[in-house]
Amino acid sequence: MQTPRLTATSITIGTSQPLRLADFYSRLLGLPVTAEEPAGSTGHPDAGWAQIRSSGGPTLNFEYERHHVRPVWPTRPGEQNPTQHLDIHAPDLDAAVEWAVSLGAVLAEYQPQDEVRVLFDPDGHPFCLFT
Repeated sequence: MQTPRLTATSITIGTSQPLRLADFYSRLLGLPVTAEEPAGSTGHPDAGWAQIRSSGGPTLNFEYERHHVRPVWPTRPGEQNPTQHLDIHAPDLDAAVEWAVSLGAVLAEYQPQDEVRVLFDPDGHPFCLFT
């Protein structure tokens, strides 16, 4: 069987507040929110959906998860594990960390490498800034 040509085009992040998290990443990355839907038929005020699309990278989708549990990183047995994380290139690591923290990110206590900084977004998902 010939391998079909497949292309990964987007990453979907589950969250309890998709519009808020999309706003965080929009400001962090300097990209506009390109699509959003308010609360759906559940009637929950945060049950929306949002998307950030860049011209050169993957689309980021933010999808409401009613029972979202903040992940724990580094992982520990019996705790909610992250299901994904974003790696974001930053030419000036210190400036990027300062910017992310000013938007609501939290610097992780454990930092595994000198050229990488692990942070948590407002919903607790880890993401990495690297040079």
